[in-house]
Parts: sequence; structure tokens; C-alpha cells
Amino acid sequence: MQTIPAEAPGRHPLDPEPVRSTKARVAFALGVVALLTGPFVGGLVPATVALLLVRQARREAYAARGFLTGGAWLRRGERLAWTGLVLAVAALVTAVVIGLLHLAQTPVGQDFDSNID
Repeated sequence: MQTIPAEAPGRHPLDPEPVRSTKARVAFALGVVALLTGPFVGGLVPATVALLLVRQARREAYAARGFLTGGAWLRRGERLAWTGLVLAVAALVTAVVIGLLHLAQTPVGQDFDSNID
């Protein structure tokens, strides 16, 4: 006995073709830049822009009702952007702690020469 595969429901002729979201790819690229420049605190700007693009692209994908693809790229870009932000904040906190430790080791007040005649 042969099993006949069930056919997928047909598309309506007026349905648009699925299109890749360009914002999803740009958000992913900015997430990679944020990850690479995060330890140098330069990742704050691309990470913020990537997160804003992810938000816009998700709204557009929802409004397109499945005809706008790129959800996986959005998730990857969002994860990379958040990782870049965490690295930038960690680098900033580390720099502040090192600065405070350096400031704590400096002598207080004026240091005069003890060999005054």
C-alpha cells in the first residue's frame, strides 16, 4: 500500500512572494561589529542601532504576515548586539575600577623635599 504525501495548501494567486528582510541582515552585521568593538567601548553605538533595527524589523515582519523572512538573522543579530553591550559595559566598569585603584595609590597633598637647609 502506497502512502500519498499530503499536499501543502495552495497559495492564493494574490499573495506576495516571501522577501528577505534587509534590516535583519544589517542588524546582524551591526551585531558582529558591536561584538568585535565591545571590549573597546566602541560597541555601544552599533549595538544600540542594531537593537533598534531588530525592533523595527520585527514590527515589519509581523505586519507582513509571514511574507517577510529573516527571523533567524534577527535573533542572531540581537544576541550579538546584547553581547557587545555587555562587553562594553564590562570594559567601562573595569576601566573605572582600575582608575579608582590608581587614584587611591597616589599620595595625598604636596610632597616637599625633606632636605631643606
